[in-house]
Amino acid sequence: MFRERNTRERVLLVIIIMNTNFAFFGTDNFSVGVLSELKKSGFLPALIVTTPDKPKGRGLKLTPPPVKLWAIENKIDFVQPEKLNNNFNLEIRNWKPARPAGGLEIGVVASYGKILPTATLKSFPRGLLNVHPSLLPKYRGASPIQSQILNDEKKIGVTTMLMDEKMDHGPLLAQREFSIFNFQFSNEIPIAKELSEKLAVEGGKLLMETIPKWLTGEIKPIPQDDSQATFCKKISKEDGLIDLSGNPRRNFLKIQAFAGWPGTYFFTDQHGKKTRIIIKDAKFENGQLIVNRVRPEGKKEIPFSQLFST
Repeated sequence: MFRERNTRERVLLVIIIMNTNFAFFGTDNFSVGVLSELKKSGFLPALIVTTPDKPKGRGLKLTPPPVKLWAIENKIDFVQPEKLNNNFNLEIRNWKPARPAGGLEIGVVASYGKILPTATLKSFPRGLLNVHPSLLPKYRGASPIQSQILNDEKKIGVTTMLMDEKMDHGPLLAQREFSIFNFQFSNEIPIAKELSEKLAVEGGKLLMETIPKWLTGEIKPIPQDDSQATFCKKISKEDGLIDLSGNPRRNFLKIQAFAGWPGTYFFTDQHGKKTRIIIKDAKFENGQLIVNRVRPEGKKEIPFSQLFST
């Protein structure tokens, strides 16, 4: 019986995959992780919506978002609207993919980075589904992965929800919960990139379960309990400042959460000059924060032990 049910579910999934056009909204590496997981099941979007190229680095070189590169590599049509305005919504409603016949029925959102207006939500007959890397209603907002590391969360997860006009507010469709100890990381406390990669895979898997059941009416949206909601802000470069005299574990949580970008740093006053010192490598051991390597701003990386001998 169990095997027969699994067979029926696989057949249903194949039928839905072959007959559903969907648009994918995403921008960053979390989005790419979700797309890659969907691809494993043969469920590729008919259209990808991502953000415009942006200048990056010292030379301000125009750089495409990771999702655009993924779209090009996988030969999928993509658009990069500056604004989700009436022209964009009209384009979505009139989009005619080559196969299968019909327009875009549903949208999937994974770390797109912009609020979707009501008119865009209404452009999809079966709605827009969002995959979010937290157990909503906890950690609504722009930095759920970093915020869960900062708060030393042990219970983590992913959520699929039906989007409405408010940020991460729509009714829940499905959730998958994990202990952080279920995963293998390079450290007891993961860096944001590691946790993002794990949750992107799990988010893609959960979407593959959610979409067919949503389209066939097997699941009903459940309103979020707003009284349990917590929120996380957009991270800025200034958030990476660390007071080395502060709580060692809290400091290490910040180092792990902000590894990559914005990074963590402290200031020293050497020879009467205030210098930003960027932390490049550190560990938490026996209740102590041990900084191994740093890079004074504008200089080469050095062992921490050499910092005050220069």
